[in-house]
Amino acid sequence: MTQEVVIVGGGTGGSVLANDLADRFASEIDAGDVRVTLVNDSEDHVYKPVWLYVPFGKREPSDGRRPLRDLVDSRVDVVVDRVTDIDTDAQRLTYRDGGGPGRYDKLVLATGSTLAPDEIPGLAEGGHNYYTEEGALALQDELLSFTEGHLVLSVIGSPHMCPAAPLEFVFMADDWFRKRGLREDIDITYTYPIQRVHGNPHIAEWAAPLMEERDINVETFFNAEEIDAENGVMTSMEGGELDYDLLVAIPPHRGIDLVEEAGLGDRGWVEVDKGTLEAVHADNVYALGDTADTGVPKAGSVAHYQAGVVAQRIASELRDRPATEVYHGKTVCFIETGMDAASYVEFDYETPPSPPSPSKKLHWAKLAYNESYWLTARGLL
Repeated sequence: MTQEVVIVGGGTGGSVLANDLADRFASEIDAGDVRVTLVNDSEDHVYKPVWLYVPFGKREPSDGRRPLRDLVDSRVDVVVDRVTDIDTDAQRLTYRDGGGPGRYDKLVLATGSTLAPDEIPGLAEGGHNYYTEEGALALQDELLSFTEGHLVLSVIGSPHMCPAAPLEFVFMADDWFRKRGLREDIDITYTYPIQRVHGNPHIAEWAAPLMEERDINVETFFNAEEIDAENGVMTSMEGGELDYDLLVAIPPHRGIDLVEEAGLGDRGWVEVDKGTLEAVHADNVYALGDTADTGVPKAGSVAHYQAGVVAQRIASELRDRPATEVYHGKTVCFIETGMDAASYVEFDYETPPSPPSPSKKLHWAKLAYNESYWLTARGLL
């Protein structure tokens, strides 16, 4: 009987994993002994970091999309459908349109993050974000017409995709307004829900002096509770108020309901062993990227490195060998500090980040990676 490997989610983790498995199981797939299926609810693969640049006119939305089938090895069955039910006891899947295999021997959930602005009253009406294509385009229009007033970047939801992106946005906005001669007429405030400017204390220690140097106001321990869109006022759980003219908010994030309904974890995040990435509440189920509740950032590099671990473990298990590969928390991330400078962090479960001084060289390195990302998705980098 053919051994069925089903990957749900065609983002970075799912695509890299599918290509890795196609390479590892090339002969078994050709012989019909293994089948790798990648299920995605869209025909497109989306590279979300592009959205950060769209509000400033530095990228077009089309730069962040490619047809998924163009990125995935031909040995992989790509199914455009949605999984609506997971029976982890019977190891069976149900699909909206009935398009994928009904059973699995190994299941990998790479379903990513979704935005949940409705969890904060008034946020959907009163806040902008750059975490979707539509949001980034709408924010571009707002920024182009914003010549004076108070811009607030508020991190409301945590954890969230790309933890460095809120810092990047305020650094880029500061530089963008300065280059246009508008910064003296625009105040920028950054809020964060705990008593520092970033969840990672080492990144926070590095970022705080840069924010002070650039006259970016900081409100820590500010947990937004309600947004009064008509009057431009944010109210916090701590009892504070903050007026704004333009609110850029990082809304609450969650996974997909399917995960919680299957009993695999809360808020759509799969509870996993943070080393093996195996689901705690089911056998033969793995999760990676944003979906895996490991405590590391929800970032594309994490999904990339985790995909290699999961591929090796699945290959070992299906070949009746001990699975020994372990994820050690490796994370790599560039941090834009303006329109033409950036820093960089690399860390894992044991080694903390140590960002170097921003430089143009690192900025261009990030732009180069953005361009070469499509090779990563294909499993070539």
